[in-house]
Amino acid sequence: MRDRLLRHRRELLGFATVGLLAYAVDLALFLWLRGPAGLGPLTAKALSFVAGCAVAYAGNAYGTYRGTRVRGARPYAMFFAVNLAGAAVQLLCLTVSHYGLGFTSRRADTVSGAVIGMALATGVRFWGTRTLVFRNTGRVGSWTG
Repeated sequence: MRDRLLRHRRELLGFATVGLLAYAVDLALFLWLRGPAGLGPLTAKALSFVAGCAVAYAGNAYGTYRGTRVRGARPYAMFFAVNLAGAAVQLLCLTVSHYGLGFTSRRADTVSGAVIGMALATGVRFWGTRTLVFRNTGRVGSWTG
């Protein structure tokens, strides 16, 4: 496992860098839309999520996975679906912690949604982005299995 991670270090670092940039765009836009723009929380989050997805797709397409050639609408749709799956993982972690286990403090919500949920969602997003969106026909299977 360690050898595989070392071989794919560039890919992992690129994916993480793009993810951090997309997260920053999502957060900054959400805060602006909720504050000065005066939008409601769900509208603001939906718009910031779409913007973050667009930044992540562009960063991965032109950076991390620039060696793979994807065409048509399918990669965009798959990327959005993978990101929705990641968001669902985060929400599920928060839901289980808050409503199922009764950890209702702000700190517990932050840990379950933004730390544990984000870590699990990042794994889902990495796997999905690599295997479903930017598939390379020259690869022999996924590095994860």
